[in-house]
Amino acid sequence: MNPVIIANGKPIESKLPCSLEEFLLAQNLLPRSVVVEHNGAAVAPSEFSRRQLAAGDRLEIVKIVAGG
Repeated sequence: MNPVIIANGKPIESKLPCSLEEFLLAQNLLPRSVVVEHNGAAVAPSEFSRRQLAAGDRLEIVKIVAGG
């Protein structure tokens, strides 16, 4: 079994180590289309490629929706 990341309260198996950007892409999420909180702290999109994830980390991922 692969290590688990908790994303929006659900366990997701993930190949670690990986960056937050790699994790988002593996979940078919475009990094530019989401806002992410990592272990309770907001992460700037410019940090996605440098932020490393570890087993047991908690993410809250919100999709940005444009509308009018």
